[in-house]
Amino acid sequence: MSYRSFAQVYDVLMDTAPYDKWTQLVLDSIEKYNVPGKEILDLGCGTGTITYQLALKGYELTGVDLSADMLAIARQKTEALPVHYFQQNMAKLELNRAFDLVLILCDALNYLDSKEKVLKTFNKVYEHLNNNGMLLFDVHSPYKMTHLFGNETFTYQSEDVSYIWECIQDDLRVQHDLTLFIKREDALHERHYETHIQTTFSIEEYDAMLAKAGFTVLDVFADFTLEAPNEKSERIFFLAKK
Repeated sequence: MSYRSFAQVYDVLMDTAPYDKWTQLVLDSIEKYNVPGKEILDLGCGTGTITYQLALKGYELTGVDLSADMLAIARQKTEALPVHYFQQNMAKLELNRAFDLVLILCDALNYLDSKEKVLKTFNKVYEHLNNNGMLLFDVHSPYKMTHLFGNETFTYQSEDVSYIWECIQDDLRVQHDLTLFIKREDALHERHYETHIQTTFSIEEYDAMLAKAGFTVLDVFADFTLEAPNEKSERIFFLAKK
């Protein structure tokens, strides 16, 4: 999965995504747990919307993503701000510096398809945190994977872009097959195909992997609130300390 064609229209399709809620949750977590310092690493930063919003708040941002196309858009978005970007695999992170807070938001961690890769990522994050630094990430819940994605088909249509999004669910793994219709300058639409695969694990499994990497879990909450998850929570957040 590289977001090649999807990167062109990602911000259009994500226009209603609750980026403000993600950003506010980061700020609330920083305040509640007294996260020291101002240096933040945004792993899986995508087109840099949350990166941009946090940089406007005065934090020093570094963004990392696997997709060169997504990073090109992120650089344009934050060109007036001192944000640094790197194209890397989060499970093989090598930046030769440490941060006060590492973020893996917008279910970016769900693109890792095995516990081994998740644990490698947690180990790399641990290496890139200052003492008492923190990791904040979110993932799709098992309930969302099995009951909301399931084997459903979703559609979207606008003047510039449309899609057919088919979900193929296998336990806690979902394959997203996207057919995109993107408007060209000559007013015709080009068809593009992409496949995105996401995998999630239980709260207990994420807790165990964090502990194995050396983290102390400070909080687990759900759905952009600071409340504990329930059986129908859709997005689970974890805050852990080095």
